[in-house]
Amino acid sequence: MQPSTASRRDFLRTAGVFGTAAFLSGALPGEWLFAQAPTPDAIRARMGGIAIQTTKLADGVTLFAGPGGNVVVLQSPAGKIVVDGFVKPAWPALKAALDALDGSPIKSLIDTHWHFDHADNNANFRAAGASVIAHENTGKRLREPHDMAGLHFDPVPTAELPTQTFGPGLTLNATVEQVRLTYVAPAHTDTDIFVHFPKANVLHMGDVFFNGLYPFIDASTGGHINGMIDGVSAALTLTNATTKVVPGHGPLGDVKALRAFGEMMTGVRDKVRALKASGKSLADVQAAKPSAEFDGAWGKGGMAPDDFVALVYNTVK
Repeated sequence: MQPSTASRRDFLRTAGVFGTAAFLSGALPGEWLFAQAPTPDAIRARMGGIAIQTTKLADGVTLFAGPGGNVVVLQSPAGKIVVDGFVKPAWPALKAALDALDGSPIKSLIDTHWHFDHADNNANFRAAGASVIAHENTGKRLREPHDMAGLHFDPVPTAELPTQTFGPGLTLNATVEQVRLTYVAPAHTDTDIFVHFPKANVLHMGDVFFNGLYPFIDASTGGHINGMIDGVSAALTLTNATTKVVPGHGPLGDVKALRAFGEMMTGVRDKVRALKASGKSLADVQAAKPSAEFDGAWGKGGMAPDDFVALVYNTVK
């Protein structure tokens, strides 16, 4: 029997895990998710029907947005390097969009972290002849079962695992660009990386950055609010006034948007931490509305303010 909407929400708030709605970042309303008691495949099917939107970031660098986490593509004579890959049902549309850029093959896929709306198409990229590159923790997490936000994820088949993993960092020497992959200390998860295109001045932050949305923090695989804030600080050292900053979810950002994201998280974290340190329960902290000044700008996505406060409360250190 499925738990009631109320009891499931209570569990999620207590556990600090509110994965489903935040994974989708507004692609599906939280109310639909809980009312329908979705499965991962149901979420994939709904997300997979979202149209892909294309934005040129620089010569030979393109952003695809829509059915999953934001995707960035670098074109080079040796083949395309792709960052993240949407959900499985979006593969035909994504492959068509990649082929439409030029006639070169897909050389590599980079997973920014382990979550299914970013790494779901690993097998399809491998079947298309691409290598799949990820942090070593992504390989570890994909080999494990996970129960999160009422959803169960089995270990992925071998064909969906990365073909190459790395530790602190890795540089891919593409013909037109040195693509720099940098591990981020646990933030959204313990598998996060930044993908930096220095020549194009583009930084893909994965889900360490949600633009205009309260972020999901996956406490079940090592994420916490301090790590998210530290991740923003680390990203700011790689950026300047003209950097195009790609979030995992939400519209294309810049340094101003990234700073605003960090200020929001710091403001909410500091208020929640002080209330928690004074002995307040989660319910008491939520009733105090520590995110109120930010709700108008950040609370319109899949993550409701009270649920973001719960994530902060349960992961603050």
